[in-house]
Amino acid sequence: MSATPPQTAPYGAWRSPITSALIVAQSISLGEARLEGDQVYWGEGRPQDNGRQTVVRRPLERGAALDVVGAPFSVRTRVHEYGGGAWGVAHGTLYFSNDQPRAEGPDRRLYRRERHGAPVALTPEGDWRYADGFLDERRARWIGIREDHTRPPYPTNTIVAVGLSGAGSDPGQVLVSGHDFFSSPRLAPDGQRLAWLAWDHPDMPWVSTRLYVDKLDGEGRPSGAPMLVAGGPEESVFQPEWSPDGSSLCFVSDRTGWWNLYAHDLGSGTTRALAPMAAEFGQAQWVFGLSTYAFAGSDRIIAAYTTGGLGQLGALELRSGTLEAFDLPFREFRSVQANGTHAVFCAGAPDMPTSVVLLNLGSRRHEVLKRGTDIAEDPAIRRYFTKAEPIEFPTEGGKTAFGIFYPPANPDYVAPGEDKPPLVVRCHGGPTSAASRTLSLGIQFWTSRGIAVLDLDYGGSTGYGREYRQRLHLNWGIVDVDDSVNAARYLIDRGRVDARRIVIAGGSAGGYTALAALTFRDTFQGGASYYGVSDLAALTKDTHKFESRYLDWLIGPYPQAKATYDQRSPLHHSERLSKPVIFLQGEEDAIVPPDQTDKMVEALRRKGIAVGYLLFSGEQHGFRRGANIQRALDAELSFYAFEIFNVRLSF
Repeated sequence: MSATPPQTAPYGAWRSPITSALIVAQSISLGEARLEGDQVYWGEGRPQDNGRQTVVRRPLERGAALDVVGAPFSVRTRVHEYGGGAWGVAHGTLYFSNDQPRAEGPDRRLYRRERHGAPVALTPEGDWRYADGFLDERRARWIGIREDHTRPPYPTNTIVAVGLSGAGSDPGQVLVSGHDFFSSPRLAPDGQRLAWLAWDHPDMPWVSTRLYVDKLDGEGRPSGAPMLVAGGPEESVFQPEWSPDGSSLCFVSDRTGWWNLYAHDLGSGTTRALAPMAAEFGQAQWVFGLSTYAFAGSDRIIAAYTTGGLGQLGALELRSGTLEAFDLPFREFRSVQANGTHAVFCAGAPDMPTSVVLLNLGSRRHEVLKRGTDIAEDPAIRRYFTKAEPIEFPTEGGKTAFGIFYPPANPDYVAPGEDKPPLVVRCHGGPTSAASRTLSLGIQFWTSRGIAVLDLDYGGSTGYGREYRQRLHLNWGIVDVDDSVNAARYLIDRGRVDARRIVIAGGSAGGYTALAALTFRDTFQGGASYYGVSDLAALTKDTHKFESRYLDWLIGPYPQAKATYDQRSPLHHSERLSKPVIFLQGEEDAIVPPDQTDKMVEALRRKGIAVGYLLFSGEQHGFRRGANIQRALDAELSFYAFEIFNVRLSF
């Protein structure tokens, strides 16, 4: 029997089985992974359960995966608002921050949950948040980051120790203070030294951090005279880790222009590069708990690194200095953990979803323990997937920029005649972040309907070295917008997309880039702003502590550079925006408050511009509830189809 021939229909009007309902019903987010004893642990975020986050445990050898923390607990922290590093495990006991929603406000206490027993609160109710901690066994305490919100307007960040008595009355004893921000506290194997990272306003951790080490006295208190190991005004340090014997402290630094691995010898006081190369072994510390490398014995490190925007995982032999890449099908790696026999990590590729992966270091065989979605394993769905095409295109100043192009693909349809597809240019958040290299059902949602997608890594993105990140210095709203326009023109010039049906979309900082491109340029015919910035000056006054001085680096100090802030703010130039825009916003967003979106929507409505606006109750910065994710995606598609693409949808 012959296959049914494809139908002829315009790009953008194709029917697809990859629906928003399917995406939400079948997808979860996967967080940090851990190896502890004979168990593997990882975090899961579940949109189907109102975005609740939990920790899952599975035996190292085959066995069933079980939830470690049940409802109503939600394993999440909001330190720096973005969180991360919300949990850790030692001897089968889980230590976690709770973000359980309640009528009287979220429960943000620190808890201990033994293998067989209910969670027990270690800290009291109050305006404290905890993250990025570990167990100090010798002294029966948890050490980590505390964010103290008891004295507004901005919280105080410190490294604290919390006792394990279970009384729930100890908010923590301050061990280290004096900087605006801290992360990555690490205790030496002998328990006699503590290492940590610190940085201060107006720097962000990918611009300037400092790595300190201090001796601890018999009661575990630092001397107060820490030694500076690395870092400074032009150096970003990432993920310190002690060697198994405690003789050296490893870390990642971009002192050469690339985030490379180093080891500082405590005895001689010397520091040496472990694998110098034009590659990125670090990541932008938007969240806690990031890990790109781990010791697998005393002489070997398992490390993830990025070259040309694509990730690899390899084994670094410390005696010989050789780095050998594993033959794995993944192109993005994070949360790398290891012991002498295995490594576990989260990984994915453009045709594979983010997954928790266990790698046997002896046989070099890998096993996928959990996928973010199983849809990709269904041949009936997979046949609708498109292939990713990395692109490099010319941009301003004779430079090049990068992105990933996803052309339309659907075996059931062909486009008529000379029809070219619409294009969605997607701008990631941050703006110091990067487009994902893992399978995105959200992207396949568009491409399977005949709509091309460009996932853009504009200048300022991570994965291409410090110089590329530094392009945004004082140039936010210029470089990112230039690259967005030049990326679209690159695809237009090659006949890949329809110049009359090009839109731009982004979330958070990416939402700002989208709005700026629509306001100050004529390339795009409309777009979408997910909790995007429209008033830069307002952001300096309304946003949270972590990013409250970020704009000093991206734009200039405020109010000295007020004219530049006004010049680059879409809200102050709304008369120049004449294209349809849909806005999607969380009502409880503390990073980009709803007031910014409200004002932008009102300004466009006064002009009679086509505007869509969805305000989601109970959502913060980034949507976590399945129903809201589904509604937002469908609304964005419908808005484009009706207002810009001029096609009739068939969901």
